[in-house]
Amino acid sequence: MALVKTDDVVHPSRGFNGLSLLRQLGLMAGLAASVAIGFAIVQWSQDPSYRMLYSNLSEQDSADIANSLQSAAVPYKVDPNTGAILVAGNSLHEARLKLASEGLPRGGGVGFEMLDKDQGFGVSQFMEGARYQRALEGELARTISSLNRVRGARVHLAIPKQTAFARARKKPKASVTVDLFAGRTLDEGQIIAISHMVAASIPSLEVSDVTVIDQKGRLLTSSDSSSDMRVSSTQFNHRKRLEDYYIKRIEGILSPIVGEAGVRAQVSADIDFTVTEQTQESFNPDLPAIRSEQTFEERRTGSQMLSGVPGSLSNQPPDNTAVSAGDESAPVSSTIRATRNYELDRTISHIRSGGGDIKRLSIAVVLDDKQSINEDGETTRVPLTDDEITRITSLVKEAVGFNGQRGDSVNVINSRFKLPEEVEPLPEPSFMDTPGLWDTGKQILAGAAIFFLLFGVLRPVLRELAAKGEVMPAQVMIQEQGAAPSMQNDQLTLSAGGGTAQPGYENNLNTARSIATQDPKRVAQVVNNWVATDGG
Repeated sequence: MALVKTDDVVHPSRGFNGLSLLRQLGLMAGLAASVAIGFAIVQWSQDPSYRMLYSNLSEQDSADIANSLQSAAVPYKVDPNTGAILVAGNSLHEARLKLASEGLPRGGGVGFEMLDKDQGFGVSQFMEGARYQRALEGELARTISSLNRVRGARVHLAIPKQTAFARARKKPKASVTVDLFAGRTLDEGQIIAISHMVAASIPSLEVSDVTVIDQKGRLLTSSDSSSDMRVSSTQFNHRKRLEDYYIKRIEGILSPIVGEAGVRAQVSADIDFTVTEQTQESFNPDLPAIRSEQTFEERRTGSQMLSGVPGSLSNQPPDNTAVSAGDESAPVSSTIRATRNYELDRTISHIRSGGGDIKRLSIAVVLDDKQSINEDGETTRVPLTDDEITRITSLVKEAVGFNGQRGDSVNVINSRFKLPEEVEPLPEPSFMDTPGLWDTGKQILAGAAIFFLLFGVLRPVLRELAAKGEVMPAQVMIQEQGAAPSMQNDQLTLSAGGGTAQPGYENNLNTARSIATQDPKRVAQVVNNWVATDGG
C-alpha cells in the first residue's frame, strides 16, 4: 500500500474520457494533424520530379503540346510564373520524341498549313492573297528560326500589286526581325545569307531591299555599304583562305617529321586583285596573203589595129583587101591589166585578267626541339641541326611552290616550345548527381517521417492514455481537519499493493516516503482515519 500526494482531481472514469475537454480537443487535433502530415508526406514521395520540356512557347504551341501530352497519358503541368511546360523527369525524352514526330513546337506563327483549312464559300481574291502572304511570312520566319543563334523571327513582306505597265511596276520589299539568344550575335556572312534566302523566296525581290534588325532595334544590314566595300571583304576572305591553304600544306608535310604539336607556320600572301582588260591588233608584214585578184588581157593584130585621129573616119571598116593569117609582118598589139588585193597577217586579241595573282609569299615556320630517349629512359629535347633545318626549308619551298623571281621568302627557325600545362581531369560526377537519387531520397525521407510520427508522436500519446485508463477508482480525497489553510486542498491517494505492480508504482512509493519523512504527524493522522473508517 502506497501513499501518493496529488494536486489534481482525477475522475473515476478511465482513458480518454478521464481527460479534460481542452486536453481532449488538443489530443484529437494532434492526431488529425499527424494523419494529415503522414498522408501529405506519402503523396509528396509518390509525386515525380518535373523537368522543363519547352519554354518561351506561343499560346498556340502550348495548347497543341498540352493536348498531345494529354492524349499520350504523359503527366505534365504548366509553370504559373513562366508558362513553361514541365513533365515528369523519367518521361522527358519520350515526350520530346513524340512531339517531334508531330512537328511540335512549330515555333510560333502559321505556315502553309493554314491553306489546307477550309476557306469557306465566297472568299474574295483579296483574302486569298492576304492568307497566302501570311503563310509565306510564317514559313520564312520558321526557316530563319531554325538557325542555331536565332530564338525566334518575324518576317514582313511588302508585295505591291502587279500591273501590266512596266513603268508603273514597283519592286517588293521585306523586313526581318530576329530574336537572338542571350550573348549571341550574327556575323556578316549569316546576315547576308538571311537576306539572300528571303530575296530568293520572293519573285523580283532584290537583296538590297531586305532589311534585317535584331530584338534591340539595331540595324544589321547597312544600306550605305558600297560595292567597293563588299569587294574588299570578298578579297580579304579569299586571301585568308589562300593563306590557310598554304599553312595546312606546310604543317601537313612537316607533322610526320617533328610531330603535330612541334610545328607552327604562318603565311602572308600579297595578292594582286587588279582587274585589267586589253584589246590588241597586230599586223605581220612578212606574211602577206592574196585576198583577191582580177586580170584583164587584150590582143590586136594587123588591120584590127585602130589608128588615126579618133572620129567617124577612123572608125570605118577596112578595105576588102584580105590579110593573110600567116603574115608575120602584120603589126600585133596586146594589153594586160591585173588587180590584186593583198591581206596582211592581222591579229586582234582581247585579254581580261580577273585578278587574284600572287605577287609575293612570305612564309615563317617555327620548329620545336626534337625529342629523344636517353640511356636512363628519360625523354630529352635536342635542338635541330643546320642540315635538318636546311632540308626542312627545301620541303617548305616545294610545298608552297616557291618562286624566287617574284620575291618569295621562307624563314625556318628552331626554338624550344613551352610545354602546355597539364589539363586537370574533369571532376567525376558527384553522388548527388546520380540519376534517380532524388526520387530515392524522397522515398527514404518520407519513410523516416512516417516512422517518426508513428513512434515519436502517436505511440507516446497512446501509451499515456493507456496508463491513465488503468488507474484504479480507489482514490479517495481526504480533507485534513485542523490543518493549515494552505494545506486544505492537499489530497492523498491510496493504492492497493496487492497483485501486479501498477505503472508508476515506484514513483508513488518514493513520493509517499518523502511525505512521511517531511510531515510524519499528518501521515499518522491519515492512517488513523483510515483505520477508524475501516473499523466502522
